Amino acid sequence: MNRVILNTIFISCLIVTACKKKQPPVNPEVPVNLMTLKAKRVLYFDKYPSTTQALSQVNLLPQVTGSITGIFFKEGTHVEKGQKLYEIDQRLYQAAYDQAVANLRVSQGTLVQSQQDADRYEYLNKYNAVAKQLYDHAVITLENAKATVKASEQQVKTAKTNLAYSVVYAPFTGTIGFSQVKLGDVVTPGTTILNTISTDSPMAVDFIINEKNLPFFEKLQINKVNVDSLFTILLPDNSLYPYNGKISVIDRAVDSQTGSIRVRLVFDNPKGILRVGMSCVVRVHNQETTPVLVLPSKAVVEQMGEYFVFTAKDSVVTVSKDSLAKNPKADVSGKPRLFAHQKKVQVGQTIGPNVIVKSGVNEGEKIITDGVQTLHDGAPVTTANKVAPTQGGKH
Repeated sequence: MNRVILNTIFISCLIVTACKKKQPPVNPEVPVNLMTLKAKRVLYFDKYPSTTQALSQVNLLPQVTGSITGIFFKEGTHVEKGQKLYEIDQRLYQAAYDQAVANLRVSQGTLVQSQQDADRYEYLNKYNAVAKQLYDHAVITLENAKATVKASEQQVKTAKTNLAYSVVYAPFTGTIGFSQVKLGDVVTPGTTILNTISTDSPMAVDFIINEKNLPFFEKLQINKVNVDSLFTILLPDNSLYPYNGKISVIDRAVDSQTGSIRVRLVFDNPKGILRVGMSCVVRVHNQETTPVLVLPSKAVVEQMGEYFVFTAKDSVVTVSKDSLAKNPKADVSGKPRLFAHQKKVQVGQTIGPNVIVKSGVNEGEKIITDGVQTLHDGAPVTTANKVAPTQGGKH
């Protein structure tokens, strides 16, 4: 019984002691850093993922059958238009050409003989010194001889063409790739790919834009806007390509599935830095001269795909008697206090550590730049205690 009484007394003491502990202050002020939002002119680039393309590219295909007897280029190098690249066994095609030429000469000789006979019979026919049938046969033989000569001439052309096709030349100046055949390989017209050649200067750079931006790029194409560094590209190693580009083509139609359209730029490539298929980033120089609102990216909070900032506003807090009774240390001075207010914003282009804000806040508002991690809408804040600037972008 005594033990029960002692335990009850002990528990009662603990409860009294706990009740006497100091209660945490209500809505402690969060230390923050502020900036006053001002509009200013900025230089930035709109960036688009892109891929380099050749303006002309073809697969080299043989036109005749035979084995490869010669390869006359170094793979992956620059070749000139008309340069000899491959040779296919010419012996059969040379023999066919020689035979066609010989047949042509025989046909030409027969034509001469037929012409002489026809002339002789025509003369005799005038004086009725020859049978009419013989004269008619001589005329027919002459016409057949002429047709035979024409056929022989076509055979010579065909044989000459096949002989010419046994040597493959570069169709234009460009860069040639790895050979798909080796010496001795037998190639077949229309099926065997010998190699691929593509132009290397100028080089095309293709990228995709949203259909909403189409009027802007059409204006640049039509008006031929001459702005230094209007179109530049970043190479895969993030270095800046030393030459500027210009709009060459805007695709004929918008993709109805994605609402996008392809734009092609053209860049000079005298040093061969650009290669077909490279992944680059197109930078389009900002043409907007109107001042814009710029915030540090760290001041912007992302939530479920939407973006918010906290502004700080002065407010006077009225403390009721009940609140004062519960918290005797509450501020009753009537002085304005700062409170955080969350606002939804629309962000634009990122410029280094900053981001353009298109809407949601106005010039002159006080924006909380540090300490936003612990804030909520309506939280009291203070600038009395400086907050160490945070690093990084959006939270």
